[in-house]
Amino acid sequence: QVQLVESGGGLVQPGGSLRLSCAASGRIFSINDMGWYRQVPGKERDLVATITKGGSTNYGDSMKGRFTISRDNSKNTVYLQMNSLKPEDTAVYYCNANLRTMIIGHYSDYWGQGTQVTVSS
Repeated sequence: QVQLVESGGGLVQPGGSLRLSCAASGRIFSINDMGWYRQVPGKERDLVATITKGGSTNYGDSMKGRFTISRDNSKNTVYLQMNSLKPEDTAVYYCNANLRTMIIGHYSDYWGQGTQVTVSS
């Protein structure tokens, strides 16, 4: 079994910062892209940022210049540093990893359980 466990969410004031972490564990053979998505009630899940195994990054338009995604391949962990947070950043943030397990011979998407980020004064 594979698990993605997120941490670091919480309540922060506008203009503040948070750092999210997501660690993948289990019988993992290899991980391709990792990323973060977010969702508010009644809306679709939106891209926040993705990062390839080699470190190439991609960001949603409203996150550019404020959020930074990074990863530690030795720890199967992806991070999201969020600065200059705005109330509209309030959402549940989900970790995603495209990976291959030691049992299944092809790559599939796995998701974490989500972590709430609330930006409010």
